[in-house]
Amino acid sequence: MNRRKAHFIVLLAILALAFSDLTHSLAAAQQPSQQQKPGNDSGQMQDMPGMKPGPEAGEKDQQAEHGAMDAMSHMHHHQMGPHMYMTALRPAKPEDWAKADQIVTQLRESIEKYKDYHVALGEGFHIFMPNLPQSEYHFTNYYYGYLESFSFDPTRPTSLLYKKTKTGYDLIGAMYTMPKRVSEEQLNERVPLSVAQWHLHTKLCIPPKQERGRADLTKFGLQGSILTKEACNEAGGTFYPVIFGWMVHVYPFEDSREKVWGQ
Repeated sequence: MNRRKAHFIVLLAILALAFSDLTHSLAAAQQPSQQQKPGNDSGQMQDMPGMKPGPEAGEKDQQAEHGAMDAMSHMHHHQMGPHMYMTALRPAKPEDWAKADQIVTQLRESIEKYKDYHVALGEGFHIFMPNLPQSEYHFTNYYYGYLESFSFDPTRPTSLLYKKTKTGYDLIGAMYTMPKRVSEEQLNERVPLSVAQWHLHTKLCIPPKQERGRADLTKFGLQGSILTKEACNEAGGTFYPVIFGWMVHVYPFEDSREKVWGQ
């Protein structure tokens, strides 16, 4: 392992300790899902789970805005709503589809070996909350997520997506990520917006700490009714206009373009 990677892994371990409170709160609540435009309020949550807003968090953006997106995976499965913002589909151009097809070909070939999920685990992918029932399980490589912050390699997704079976896990797809600070034009340069819809998780109100084990999920979380900082403050919670960073799922083993890029 080279020095740079070793240093980054140590940094992640330190950050993980700081972020555990929110992750455990979300897990205890077990609220599943997510649309709407990201807020402009100050104090946006960074892209590692549970990172607190503020200047210290901002200084860690390049490391933090990456592959820990999987902390939202148990509430992640493509239900449209006020807590998810998705990019609009643009008019398709032949060159967009050509680029997208090339990405899919490279991705499919590169992750074929991970159909044996033990290989993924052996190569640095980690299962997010394996004991929590999920429609898709995210196996995330945090170092790859870090690299995704400033470079793109279609063969190096931040996360692998699996369906759980009686005997293990079946590989179904992958997830690419980008920091939330990037523009939609930058997203378009990576994966054309005429093909794929990137998404952000938005407007999260975390319940007061003393209530987190028994929170009213009709109000709090990513299925809750609270959508503004004012309403969240009134309920005693903590509000985050945007959570983590941009994400896009790809299902390269599907039999049509629509299914491959279906969000």
